[in-house]
Amino acid sequence: MEKAEPEAPHVLILPIPAQGHLKSMLKLAKLLSYASFQITFLNTEYFHHTFLSSIDIRAFSRRFPKFQFVTIPDGIPPDSPRSGKSIAHYLISLTDAAKPAVVEVLVSLRSKSGRPPTCIIADGIILFAPTVLVAPGLTSTCPTSLEGKSHYQIFQVFVGLRKPTIICSTTSSSPKLRPCDEHLLSSSTRSNNLKHPLYLSASIFSKIRTIVPLHCLSNVDDPTALASTKSIFWQEEKGCLTWLDSHPSKSVVFVSFGSVVTFTLDQMLEFWHGLVNSGKPFLWVIRSNAIIGEDDPRKILEDLKDNTKGKRSIVSWAPQEEVLANPAVGAFLTHIGWNSTLESIYAGVPMICWPLFVDQYVNSRCVSHVWRVGFDMKDSCHRSIVEKMVRDVIEMKNEEIMKSMEEISKQAQESVKESGPSYCNLDKMIQDIMSVNLENINRRD
Repeated sequence: MEKAEPEAPHVLILPIPAQGHLKSMLKLAKLLSYASFQITFLNTEYFHHTFLSSIDIRAFSRRFPKFQFVTIPDGIPPDSPRSGKSIAHYLISLTDAAKPAVVEVLVSLRSKSGRPPTCIIADGIILFAPTVLVAPGLTSTCPTSLEGKSHYQIFQVFVGLRKPTIICSTTSSSPKLRPCDEHLLSSSTRSNNLKHPLYLSASIFSKIRTIVPLHCLSNVDDPTALASTKSIFWQEEKGCLTWLDSHPSKSVVFVSFGSVVTFTLDQMLEFWHGLVNSGKPFLWVIRSNAIIGEDDPRKILEDLKDNTKGKRSIVSWAPQEEVLANPAVGAFLTHIGWNSTLESIYAGVPMICWPLFVDQYVNSRCVSHVWRVGFDMKDSCHRSIVEKMVRDVIEMKNEEIMKSMEEISKQAQESVKESGPSYCNLDKMIQDIMSVNLENINRRD
């Protein structure tokens, strides 16, 4: 009698509910789905409703039949802000509300299927991921053993370009975000000097799989992915791609500060004057909720758009991967979030960095002083600095930056090819999870 095929691994994906994090973890989840894994993707109730409006859920279910979405509360009312200056309060509320909710999800998954998930893939800054697994009611049902106690297998996700992988530098400027720093710092050596960033050490994590740029790995498996990539929370204005096509190669500055960053009217006008004074065409993404401290930010945006005809363009959101891949783009003025950093490097577009919090300071330092593929504005947005840096990249074409970007971009592109290190590491990660799954089955039998 032939032996039945073992049950497929069941992976619980636990992301931070913010667009950049959800986007990356969703792409990783899809890659694991291609390996026939069962996926449970955990999202907050608030963001899940927004997310559903961005995809055809029926088509998604047909394509990924073993993929399910599960929601949990985030602890604050639906009309409360979840970005900008409120992000610290939001993360604290999320941690308090989500920890018991995740425990309930784990218990529920086990009761429905008769077995718990094979492993949890947790976002690197999920503060409670390592502790939730020893909650009452779970310790006797979890499949693997670590240090004599029953635990789920956790794959904590940090991403990086060069080994060793940078995860943090110094403590956050906001005291409310310091619990996040302490979580990261607890696994490594503290440093108070930005010249010596912290590294993810192989002595702490026995296996490190670098699988970036993640957005391009998903494109390898799905050739149509780039064209079909959609924002999770914002309506993209695709017309900007046609606008870009009308400009010469490497002549346009792309400006985007992501899905969370907010700024004052004074800061916005400094960027505006700096960009205009540079004389270079620019495409600027300004969300409707990005301007703070004003009674009618929408009217401000409309007035600004009226002054950006022809050589300049302002949109509420853009298909960033496609924009960066457009030959007309020669520089990227960015908040230097990690997704934006990787996407810009893969596309070979030099960066002008305006970091504001958490990992952005480290990312900016790496871009300007380690990889030397752009400039660091630090926390200044004075129009003269904006103008000079735009000219240095677009007009002067800084030789060192251009050469470094060409080299590191080539490395990123090679890494996701079938024989490349990121592609191979993804396969190794899949094998790791399959091995854990087989161990669990043998232990249960």
